[in-house]
Amino acid sequence: MCRSIKTLRPPVLPEEATEDEIRAAALQYVRKVSGFRAPAAHNREVFERAVEVIAEATAELLEGLEVRGATRREAS
Repeated sequence: MCRSIKTLRPPVLPEEATEDEIRAAALQYVRKVSGFRAPAAHNREVFERAVEVIAEATAELLEGLEVRGATRREAS
């Protein structure tokens, strides 16, 4: 779907994904789905909220994934 969205889990990404990487993936997703690279002023709030929600869901997904052969990270 979005070639610029990279896999953010081990072993593809050797270290834990950063907040910036997660937000960049969320932004690319929202851009693709909405069809807008940058929203018009009247759509900015809903666009940014979508990026936040998707970034949160992505972080939750990555936190909960269990990858065979990799140790699951302990919650802090």
